Amino acid sequence: MADTQAISESLQQGNAPKVRELVQQALDEGAAVREILDEGLIAGMSVIGEKFKRNEVYVPEVLIAARAMNAGMEVLKPLLEEAGIEPIGTVAIGTVKGDLHDIGKNLVAMMLRGAGFEVNDLGIDVTPDQFVQAAKGGSRIVGLSALLTTTMPQMANVIKALKEAGQEDTKVMIGGAPVTQAYADEIGADGYAPDAATAVDVAKNLFRVG
Repeated sequence: MADTQAISESLQQGNAPKVRELVQQALDEGAAVREILDEGLIAGMSVIGEKFKRNEVYVPEVLIAARAMNAGMEVLKPLLEEAGIEPIGTVAIGTVKGDLHDIGKNLVAMMLRGAGFEVNDLGIDVTPDQFVQAAKGGSRIVGLSALLTTTMPQMANVIKALKEAGQEDTKVMIGGAPVTQAYADEIGADGYAPDAATAVDVAKNLFRVG
């Protein structure tokens, strides 16, 4: 019987070497890859996400937990492919053109990976066309981040570019310090997340309705 609880707890503590060791041990004992992924790694990141929402842990703890998650995923990744376990879906994420801030965007990317999504991180200063190309490449959701009021209008430009390129089915979620639900409604975005943990819930909902 794999000790998925220990994997989850070690991940929450940010103990990457221990997570790697426990994942390997569980595999050696014959545990199913899906069980280790869902009940160990994803369960652990889910707890961190909920604590982050409640301000019980902060950015450094999330980053350390994500690093521990990645350590476990390195062991599992080849086996996930062999077992044909697909990610929930692909999300392309980036900070919009003219904006060079990436801490929030990076956090969202980590939380999405921790929840079982494949993330195509486009980086910072991303043009509308780059988002369009990511959508054409199979990303069913694009996540737009802006930390400046002066770059927020680029979010509307991305939505317009997606429509013009015939990518109306691509869901758009937005976030960042100055961004609000009202602004998301105004520009026709499909989802808004005030923080990285909520972004996971928004993405899951968009995949369900998409």
